[in-house]
Amino acid sequence: MSQAQTNSPTSSETTGLSKEQHSSLKILTVVGYLEGTSFLLLMGIAMPLKYMMGMPEAVKYIGMAHGILFIAYILVLLITVGRIKMPLWAMPAGVLGSFLPFGPFVFDHFLKKTLNKNAEK
Repeated sequence: MSQAQTNSPTSSETTGLSKEQHSSLKILTVVGYLEGTSFLLLMGIAMPLKYMMGMPEAVKYIGMAHGILFIAYILVLLITVGRIKMPLWAMPAGVLGSFLPFGPFVFDHFLKKTLNKNAEK
């Protein structure tokens, strides 16, 4: 093994989280990225297709997928808050982020940054 591989910590070591907590955080990240992407697809592609081209089918299918992913994201956020000691702002910020374009991506960045900073203390 090379020197870089032996000295590089895993992400669970840098955040100070157990394997189960790291798994919960990873699931939150994946569901958040899917929800954020579905929201951008809905607003950036499906809505313009509906109102500019008269094709409401895109909103029907992408909207349904986004609704399911939104509910899944909120549920996963609640579960993750229960498993990981998160800052007080994390739950309301995660919910608020799910209503904003690019919100889940920004929330994920700040949450991981905060968790890494707290683990270093």
